[in-house]
Amino acid sequence: MNGLMMSWRMLRRDLRAGELGLLLLALVIAVASLSSVGFFTDRVGQGLKRQANQLLGGDLVLVSDHPIPADYISEARKQGLDWRESSTLPTMASHGEQFDLAAVKAVEEGHPLRGEVRIAPGISQPDQPAGRIPARGEVWLDERLAGDLRAYPGDEIRLGAHRFRVGAILSYESDRGMNFFSLLPRLMMNRADLAATQLIQPGSRAMYRLHLAGENNARLEAYETWARNRLGRGESLETLDNARPELRTITERTERFLRFAAMLAVVLAAVAAGLASRRFVERHLDGCAVMRCLGARQPQLLGLFAGEFLLLGLMAGVAGCVLGFGVQFGLNALIGDLVGFPLPAPGYWPVLHGLAVSLVLMLGFAMPPLIRLGRVPTLRVLRRELGSVGLSESLVWGVGALALTGLLVVIAQDWTLGGAVTGGFALAFVLFGLVARAALAGLGRFGGSAASGWRYGLSALARRPWPSLIQVLALALGITALLLLTLVRGDLLASWQGSTPPDAHNRFILNIQPEQIPPLQEVFRAAQYPAPAFQPMIRGRLTAVNGKLVKGSDFTEERAKRLAEREFNLSQGEQVPEGNRIIQGAWDKAQPGFSVEQGLAAQLGLKLGDVLRFDVAGVPVEAPITSVRNLDWSSMRVNFFVVATPGLLDAANASYITSFYLPPGREALIRSILAAQPNLTVVDVGAVITQVRGMIEQLIKAIQFVFSFALVAGVVVMLGALQSTHDERERELAILRTLGARNYQLRGALLGEFAALGLLAGLLAGLGANGIGWAVAHWVFKLDYMPSLLPLLVGGLAGGVLVTGAGWLATRGLLRRPPLASLRALA
Repeated sequence: MNGLMMSWRMLRRDLRAGELGLLLLALVIAVASLSSVGFFTDRVGQGLKRQANQLLGGDLVLVSDHPIPADYISEARKQGLDWRESSTLPTMASHGEQFDLAAVKAVEEGHPLRGEVRIAPGISQPDQPAGRIPARGEVWLDERLAGDLRAYPGDEIRLGAHRFRVGAILSYESDRGMNFFSLLPRLMMNRADLAATQLIQPGSRAMYRLHLAGENNARLEAYETWARNRLGRGESLETLDNARPELRTITERTERFLRFAAMLAVVLAAVAAGLASRRFVERHLDGCAVMRCLGARQPQLLGLFAGEFLLLGLMAGVAGCVLGFGVQFGLNALIGDLVGFPLPAPGYWPVLHGLAVSLVLMLGFAMPPLIRLGRVPTLRVLRRELGSVGLSESLVWGVGALALTGLLVVIAQDWTLGGAVTGGFALAFVLFGLVARAALAGLGRFGGSAASGWRYGLSALARRPWPSLIQVLALALGITALLLLTLVRGDLLASWQGSTPPDAHNRFILNIQPEQIPPLQEVFRAAQYPAPAFQPMIRGRLTAVNGKLVKGSDFTEERAKRLAEREFNLSQGEQVPEGNRIIQGAWDKAQPGFSVEQGLAAQLGLKLGDVLRFDVAGVPVEAPITSVRNLDWSSMRVNFFVVATPGLLDAANASYITSFYLPPGREALIRSILAAQPNLTVVDVGAVITQVRGMIEQLIKAIQFVFSFALVAGVVVMLGALQSTHDERERELAILRTLGARNYQLRGALLGEFAALGLLAGLLAGLGANGIGWAVAHWVFKLDYMPSLLPLLVGGLAGGVLVTGAGWLATRGLLRRPPLASLRALA
């Protein structure tokens, strides 16, 4: 107990003296960044568990891209379960001259089995539980759709071939979802009216759901087991364990980005902690030597300082968790509405996690230097060179690096992400170290020909090779973080925005029946607008390759599994579609065959000559792959993964699809099209992309919010790097002034040293930011991003200016300090 009290008194003394300020700040930043993400994701996880059945609209949901087979309903009756069906599809709604694409949801009486629907008598008026579904001939519009159509309760709107009265404003649906349909304005109607709209046509993008609920868990489990054993293509089960899979996908991806930002802050905080603790140990070696002379044993010294650092770690952990708890409210304000339901209070696990992170960083990066304090020899009071870094301390630093690696993998909750980050930083350390070591040696030789002041500064870097190397590495990491958060991020966004040409197709027309093509062409001619190409679209499932049945379980990658399980949109034509380029094989319209997009071929392991079998409306269609195509997806044209030669799919019922570019001011053409053919679905891709970008912007703001911790950590690293050799620099300046050096010479020495450090670190950071930016663009975003000289120039300039300025502000007082005072303070 006495030892712990002594450690506490030492901690209070060192904090007042400012000895541990940077170390405490670095740990608080690391814990705050992680705990803020932990608190928010814990709230989302708890909310998904609590709201699971409301998010599903039942206890179990069967989802299908075709009408629900009758035997699923028969089995629900047999098990004594409640059930309701619902259907969703995108289509056009109109009111007067106003048209808008809406997500139509058709429901049955008693919907939802779990959760609630709320309606209001008008826009922005108080809502209340609906307690019913729309009556026959009535629809409910959400606020966005009502505003777009300028239709309010009591007005009539047109939906397909039928007119409906607006009965209320739809304000809330617990099972709305987070997919393409949820991005569109919502319309709810009675399922009994769906047939009158004539919206269900071949090729319609309708999804069907069977919601089930029951109080007997055994019967629900029995139904789930029965259903899983007979699921067909295009059918899936959503349960309380995987409730709202699309929402989980979004939150998991967001969490990965947030964790990546937190990992960057942790790495930088670890570097700052190592620098700060190294300086702390250097300043306490002499005091420990005196204590050894007065009878203190090595275990006592090590225990006192270990207790001090343990208390510091707990203090930083608590402070970081408190700060993280406050920050997660900001995350909730930025992206909480994407979840779609109120989030519960967070649990205590993020607190325990934050405390563990603080202690691991402390043990891994602050404790290794303490070995020197515990083993300092008594002779150091006479010989200052004793007590230098030994092999045992170097080994403990290796253990600290391993601890950090394990910590990053735990934070990432993903071996791939954790390995990529740790491997990337390890590679950066090695490359930065090799380049910096060679550059420092060159600067030492160059210093002999420089002016006297600069010669002293450059020679000082060569005299302190390892401290200088550590400074350069730390500064390079900090500046890399700054460049990634500014220049490279902006270049990536510009590359993404520039990937879509200005005249890319922005309107798609779906569900076109063959007999509607001539009237549509006439509408285009009447508007003096070139008629686009109409391409057939046939739904089909890939069932076999070279006679072997295709199953999702045959593939390891998630995307390949989804592709193997999904229903494809097939097409056929006389020639290669516009915007497509044959890269393997040849297009021969006289030979039955399929042309496959190269990405699909790579995902599913398909090659020229493979025989594909598709199930098209129950009819098998089989032909070899005769060509592989490259598609320009950025053109936004109608594109198909698989295109057949003419005649191969003639027996199938086909709807048609087209796309075209509609310049601003020509919206009257869309009104003419929908007035002539109200059942068509016109997708304004620009509007949908705007909505998606709005959601992505929310996520980016949240990620930047967490990245701000990395930004602060980068600044702390820079300060720690400059402070790490402050005492050596003060001693050298005092000696030089004692030997007669002038102030202008010392000023030149300091400026030369800081400028060389900053310039070298900035150039390395520019190289690192370029490399990381290219890797992220190439492997993650699939963008044609080319590294530029700008990060190198800005990095070198910013590094030179920032480091020189910060270093000069921190050391200019040394030039006014008498040499004897400096030597006595450091004695």
